[in-house]
Amino acid sequence: MTSTEITAERENEIKELVADILELEPEDMTRTSRFKEDHEADSLLAIEILASLEKTYKITIAQQELARMVNLESVYEVVAEAIAVRH
Repeated sequence: MTSTEITAERENEIKELVADILELEPEDMTRTSRFKEDHEADSLLAIEILASLEKTYKITIAQQELARMVNLESVYEVVAEAIAVRH
């Protein structure tokens, strides 16, 4: 596993966190379903996701990363990179 990958367990935690914020069942989301287009998320929910990830994993995510965080796959990458920087 490289420093920019995260475990399946952490992926599940992130999926649960995002699903909770978007008021969805985790199984209703795929790695590539888009938050805005497929799940009707708005920018306030995106900020809430970012803030929750920072708090949960004690990481810092730059605001400009919000534009990249469009689906679970990209959120996993952003979190993995932030964790790698922290270590």
